[in-house]
Formats: sequence, C-alpha cells, structure tokens
Amino acid sequence: MSKLRAFTMPKWGIEMEEGVIANWEVAEGATFSKGQLLTLIETDKITNEVEAEYDATVCRLIAQPGETYPVGALLAVFADAPADAAAVDSFIAGFGGPGGAPTPAPAAEPEPAPAPAAVAVPTDSNIISPGAAQLARSNGIDVSAIAGSGRDGRITLQDVDQAGKPVQPLPGGAPVSITPVAGMDGYFASPLAKRVAAANNIDLASVNGTGPRGRIGKADVLQHVAPPAPALPPQPVASAPATPPPIPGDGVRVVKMSPMRKAIAKQLTLSKSTIPHFYLRNSAAIDALLAMREQAKRATGAAPSINDYLVRACALALVRHPDINVQVHGDEIHQFGHADVAVAVATDKGLLTPIIRAADTKSVAAISAEVKALAERARAGKLSPDEFQGGSFSISNLGMFGIDTFDAIINPPQGAILAVGAGRQCAGAASHALQFSTRIQLSLSCDHRAIDGAVGAKFLAELTALIESPAELTR
Repeated sequence: MSKLRAFTMPKWGIEMEEGVIANWEVAEGATFSKGQLLTLIETDKITNEVEAEYDATVCRLIAQPGETYPVGALLAVFADAPADAAAVDSFIAGFGGPGGAPTPAPAAEPEPAPAPAAVAVPTDSNIISPGAAQLARSNGIDVSAIAGSGRDGRITLQDVDQAGKPVQPLPGGAPVSITPVAGMDGYFASPLAKRVAAANNIDLASVNGTGPRGRIGKADVLQHVAPPAPALPPQPVASAPATPPPIPGDGVRVVKMSPMRKAIAKQLTLSKSTIPHFYLRNSAAIDALLAMREQAKRATGAAPSINDYLVRACALALVRHPDINVQVHGDEIHQFGHADVAVAVATDKGLLTPIIRAADTKSVAAISAEVKALAERARAGKLSPDEFQGGSFSISNLGMFGIDTFDAIINPPQGAILAVGAGRQCAGAASHALQFSTRIQLSLSCDHRAIDGAVGAKFLAELTALIESPAELTR
C-alpha cells in the first residue's frame, strides 16, 4: 500500500502568513528525486525554490499557480508509489490543516469498563507520537482528555508528561485558572475558523466541530454564514437617466497584486501616512568624479559606476553625522555605528532595496562588486531576508532613466533616503567667467520626528563636498 504524504505551504520567517504558488515544476503522475525542484513559492519579496526532500510520485497537485495559500495549507499529495485515486481523495478529505477539509469526528464509542492498570492508547502516529504513547501505557495515563500541542493537535511526549504530574498548588493562595473564559480563545478552533467567525459575527458556542477531538474548522463556521442577499437592481433617478456601469473586461485588464507589490503598497502607505517628511535639495558637480572614474577605467579596464561612488560618499557622510544614520522605532531612535546603505533596485515585480552592510569600511571596488551581486539576486528573486531587511539609509537613483530630480519616500524604519537625478551640463559663474560643469540633483527626504532641518542640511553639505572632491572616496 502506498504511503501518502502531504506537501504543505512552508513557513519562512516569523512574519510569513501566506504564499503564492508561482509555478509547479512537476506534473501529476510524475516521479521526482531528492533535491529536484518542485515548485516556486513567492512571499513578500522573495521567490523561493522548493526542492524535494525525498524521492516520491506526484499523486495530486491541489494548489493552483497564481493563487495565495496560508501557511500549512495542503498544496499537493505525494506518495512513495502510484496510489489509488480514492485513497488520495480520502487523504485530502481528512487533511485538517488550513485549506483542507477537517477530519470527520469518530463515532462515539461506549465507555469502557474501569481498568485502573491499563488504558487504551491510540497507535496512530498522526494522533500521538510513539514516545508519548509508550509513556502513557507505562504510567496508565488516559490520553483522551489531553489536548495535543503538536501540529494538527498531535499529542507530544511533553503533553503526556505534564498530564501525569499532580497539580501543584501555588504558594500564597489558591491556584489561578488560566483557562480562557471569554472571546475566541475559549474555543477549540483553528485560527482561520476564528477569523471567519469574527468577520461574520458568529458565536463559536453554536458551532459543532467536526475535526479531531471536536476541533472547529473553517468548513464548520462557513455552514453558519448566511448567503449574501441578492443585489437589488439600480433604481432610476427621475431627474436624470442612470449612467450604465462599465462593462467588465471592456478594454480593461485586471492584474492581481503580487505579494511583493502588496508589501510595497503597505510599506509606502505606512510611510506617507505616519512619517512627517521634509525635503532638502542641492546639486553637486561630478566632473572630478567622472575624471577619477575614467582614470580607473584606463588603469584596470573596468570602473565602478557613479552610483557606487555615491554609496561610498553617503557611507562616509553618515558616520560623520550619526543623527542621520538612524532608524525610528516608536518613541526610540536607534543610531548605528556603521552605515548600512540600501540601494533601490528595480525588478519585474517591484522595487527591492538590497543592503550594503558597513559600507563605510569597504572600498568603492568592493561596494561595486557587492551591489552587482545583490542586484542580480534581487532581479532573480533570490535575496535572503537579511540582505534586504533593515538598513540605516537608502539611495534611489533614477538618473539612468533621464530623470533630473525627484523626491523619494522614506523606507521605514529608516530615517532618511537620498534621491539622485541625472548628470546634466550646466553653465555657471566662476572667477568672473562662464564655466560649464556636469551636475547632479540631490534630494534628501528626512523623518522630522528624528531629524531636524539643520542636521539634514549639514549632512547634505558634507555629502556634496565628498562628491565634488572625491579623493577621499578612494582611501
């Protein structure tokens, strides 16, 4: 008989709640080997490649590409050999995780005769672990009343060990009950079932759970959700004819937001609605910087980009002005000893900001190599969370797109971000004579909760001086 295995939505990081199946790399009925690529799963800002942990056959692909599934949801069913379709259907119907049908409650059995020396212990390893079952038998512990703390309510060794210990009275008074008495916490229900009940104002006391040991699942709650009332046809207005609604799909293409796009929207909405931005603008001549870059290119055959020099310049200016090199967390300001500079990178799915850690300690050449490597991984969706989360400052450069000047939105919890425009030939007076120079426009966005105008102005002046006299950038 084939052994069926559930393939569920994995959890990467404590903040992950859901993921999107980008693509399946295996087909139903196909076999795969350990280490083979199974699927691509998108989270907020990463596309993860999921590899097989064992050899198996694909019995059923349940999750559809492009759809979002919560952590723990059943995505596919694998087996060590081709399995009967009825067995697979039964396995799916009995899956108790998010997105799966709850396991039907077992039929009530007559209460067994008292047996003080022996108790009935389940042998199914999905209900109780082997170690827990052995401990229950040896100590005569009845596990029927134990609420398992393992996955899907599985009874663990620790659960049985705690159940076998006598209740210890608390010193100084009677024991305090920690049993939930109000709200959703007082019911044995899945988190998804509780959210559905809260959204539809359903009292869980009126819901009968059909899951293991009477656990309430999503399907149980949905049976109590009243179907929506049919929409009434629009009433004509006497004074003017009603405007017909636009025809869905008539020249309109609806595109669902990807998890990355939703994360960007949430982050930037939070930034603009909660952070008091102010902007400082300046321009800097880059002729000396261009000459230095050209000299490096003649000497080595390759040279860092202007943006790499700007990262180095910002890093040096940040350590000299620590009031800018900050993160803001509520009513606390966190100052950093090193400049962790995030560089905005445009990808097909949205903007990512990989971070150059301790950029003030690295040469321009090292920064250039690291930026290229991070940008490639960002566009491929292969950045790890520590490579784009955090940072103490950001740079967004749109000069390569011909943009002269713009103002960037702060990337919280950082305190500031620099927007850089394209280099343009400008005429100016120098020593009573007309002189042309190549200049870039700089716009510094600051969080006024942590940074004052004078502090930001001093930083921008320091940065401009480093750009116009770049010898220090190569030290």
